[in-house]
Amino acid sequence: MSLTLRTRRSRVLAGGTLVAALGTAGVLGTVSANAESPQSRPAASAAPAADASGRDTTTTTHLTTAAATRAAQAALDAAHRAHQNVSVAVVDRDGRTLVTLRGDGAGPQSYESAVKKAYTAVSWNAPTSALVKRLDSAPTLKDIPGTLFLAGGAPVTAKGAPVAAVGVAGAPSGDQDETFAKAGVAALGR
Repeated sequence: MSLTLRTRRSRVLAGGTLVAALGTAGVLGTVSANAESPQSRPAASAAPAADASGRDTTTTTHLTTAAATRAAQAALDAAHRAHQNVSVAVVDRDGRTLVTLRGDGAGPQSYESAVKKAYTAVSWNAPTSALVKRLDSAPTLKDIPGTLFLAGGAPVTAKGAPVAAVGVAGAPSGDQDETFAKAGVAALGR
């Protein structure tokens, strides 16, 4: 039995080699894959040459995975020394999670909260404790997807620009969470 897949560009007989006994004479036959040859494809039109000069590009700085892991572990260690069970998240400049650590005994809500706090801190390049105060004048900020306006997120900057953030959740207060997040940030300078 053979399996045939048809597409606009090629017809492929899948299954590799098919061995079949034909008739009573015991003749063996093989069937191989059949795809279009390069000569049978229409020529692609030449794409216009593109040269993005320096004025059309930008260079960004990103935190390495090793550095993100070091920051997360430092935040978790600070919480452990304070006898707090927390989760820690480190996100990159674009808010993508680089590292998460869930401490022993940390509550189930803490994992997602740590990620959201880090995302919020990097998005505004400010500690989330400072951002909580902005809700008084702009209460709809809290409606932005993926954000959490509670203390516990601290940005990481390089050359004055945000490159990452550390978020911590699970301690009894946001102030403690933020202290641990700042310990993670501080570990990057060592």
